[in-house]
Amino acid sequence: MNMEAVGRFAPSPSGRIHLGNIFCSLLAWLSARQKGGRVVLRIEDLDTARCPRKYARQMERDLQWLGLTWDEGPGVGGPNGPYEQSARTEFYQAALALLEKQGLVYPCFCSRAELHAASAPHREDGQVIYPGTCAHLTAAEVRRRSRETGRTPALRLRVPEEVISFTDGHMGPYGENLQKECGDFLLRRSDGMFAYQLAVVVDDAAMGVTEVVRGEDLLSSTPRQLYLYRLLDLQPPAFFHVPLLLTYDGRRLSKRNADAGLDDLQDRYTAAEILGKLAYLGGFNPGAGPRTAAELLADFRWDRVPTADIPIPEGLF
Repeated sequence: MNMEAVGRFAPSPSGRIHLGNIFCSLLAWLSARQKGGRVVLRIEDLDTARCPRKYARQMERDLQWLGLTWDEGPGVGGPNGPYEQSARTEFYQAALALLEKQGLVYPCFCSRAELHAASAPHREDGQVIYPGTCAHLTAAEVRRRSRETGRTPALRLRVPEEVISFTDGHMGPYGENLQKECGDFLLRRSDGMFAYQLAVVVDDAAMGVTEVVRGEDLLSSTPRQLYLYRLLDLQPPAFFHVPLLLTYDGRRLSKRNADAGLDDLQDRYTAAEILGKLAYLGGFNPGAGPRTAAELLADFRWDRVPTADIPIPEGLF
C-alpha cells in the first residue's frame, strides 16, 4: 500500500518571512500537493524570546495570503497537535529519557564562548566540532562543576565514529562521520531549551511527515537527525534540500536585515506575482509572470530546480 505523502512547513517566527522562506515553503507545498498529499504547518518557536506569538500569527496570515494553505496545524487543528514547539516539551522529554536509558547522554558544562575560544576544531561553516571535553566526567566531577559554575549543565548525545549517509532527493548523496565532522551534539541547552535536532525529529515522526523540504544550509544536520531516528526507532522521512536565495551581490537573505521581507513586497506585488517570480528562479516558470501556487503544480519538477544557490537578479523584485 502506498503511503500518503505528507509535507510540512516548519518556520521559526523570529520576524517577517522573506523571499527565501517563501521559496522553500512553495517548493514544499508543490512537492506534497503534486503527489496528492497533505501539508502540515508547525511553528518552530523553541526560543520563545526570539519567536513571540504575534510573529507566528503574522506568519500564518502571510502563508494564507500567498495561497500556501495547510491541512493540519494552527488554525486548522488535527490529530497530532499541539503544532507549536513551545507547547511540545513533554514529547521531547520522553525522547530524551529513551536516549538516557541507552547510556548515550551526558552533562556538558562548556559554554559556546568557551568552545569558540578554545582550540577545538571547526568545520568550514564555522560550527565547532565538539572535542569531548565533558564526555568522561565522573559523578563527583559533575557535582563539583555544578557547584563551581552555578548553572545547570547542557546535555549532549554521544555519537559513534560512523559515517551516516543518505541520498537527498534533490542534492544527491551526502554523508558525515559524526564523531570526526560533528562531535557529540546538544540535546538540551543549559537554560533548559531543547535543541532543534531532537525537536525536529520527534515532531516530524509524530506528525507523520514523509518528506522534508528545507534549505541547503540544513543539509549537514541530516546525518545527526538520521542517527536520532535510528536510536528512537522512528521512520525517517525523505529529505529534499533546496538552494538558498541570495541577494544580487551574493549575500544570504535574513530576517535580521529585512532582506526582501514580505512587509515590503506585499505593498508592491500580488501573491501571484511573487510566486511567479520565485518559480522563475526555481526553473519551473518559463517567464517571471504571475502564477498562483495551484497554477504552478503542472510545471513543477525537482529536476528543473537548480542545486547551486540562486542570486536574485537586480530589479526582479
